[in-house]
Amino acid sequence: QVQPVESGGGLVQPGGSLRLSCAPSGSIFSINAMGWYRQAPGKQRELVASITRGGSTNYADSVKGRFTISRDNAKNTVYLQMNSLKPEDTAVYFCKLLAKVSASGLGYYDYWGQGTQVTVSS
Repeated sequence: QVQPVESGGGLVQPGGSLRLSCAPSGSIFSINAMGWYRQAPGKQRELVASITRGGSTNYADSVKGRFTISRDNAKNTVYLQMNSLKPEDTAVYFCKLLAKVSASGLGYYDYWGQGTQVTVSS
């Protein structure tokens, strides 16, 4: 079973920066799209940013100009560089991979990580 594993969360002051990373545990054949989502207490999970295998990106309006998503295909890793953090960015951040676990597999499926807490507070 493939399990994306996030790292890099923590407590940061407003205006600060954090870099999240996510890579799958276990063997994987191919990853198509990769994305970061977040869920704040009492709110629905929302897309933060996504990136295709070719490098095309998409961002939520609330993070444009502050967050940057990138990926290293050789390492099967996706990153989220978060700058100018605001208290409203506080949430659990989840990684999602659209992946195929074997060459003989039926197709690509979504795999979610367990999440990493990001808290922006003074």
